[in-house]
Amino acid sequence: MRGPERVQAALKATGLDVKPIRLQKSARTAQLAAEALNTALGSIVKSLVFLADGEPVLVLVAGDRRADPVKLKRLLGARRVMIADAERVKQETGFSIGGVPPIGHRQPLPTLIDASLARFETLYAAAGHPFAVFPVAFETLVHITNGQVADVTEIPLMEEKGK
Repeated sequence: MRGPERVQAALKATGLDVKPIRLQKSARTAQLAAEALNTALGSIVKSLVFLADGEPVLVLVAGDRRADPVKLKRLLGARRVMIADAERVKQETGFSIGGVPPIGHRQPLPTLIDASLARFETLYAAAGHPFAVFPVAFETLVHITNGQVADVTEIPLMEEKGK
């Protein structure tokens, strides 16, 4: 089964009747996805795989934020946290970077969810292919991933400067 079909099957298994949106332009990066959907960058869910002491963890981050490895280390109680390389991401999730969805992986991964994603009514997450996404509400994302909501990001420069 191809990526978007696998994601749709995983969504259906959670009780959601959501079909992935096929885009005309690539959504391989959060910026490209936001442009293709004409939506706020922060409403794009980046599905990032980190290794905490060698064990995979899925970290879902708003498109306008960056995951903070120091916060991840503290939250996970790990000595070492690093982003997984493309080969390990594919091995753990079954998907290639640029299309990694928050669900439908080879096996469930512990999941941390960026609390700042709650700013948006509708989020857009990758649907298993760089040209496919699916819409999802924050609460639904938390439910279907069994994720833990936490402060996992660096402070954005605009907020840091008080703007």
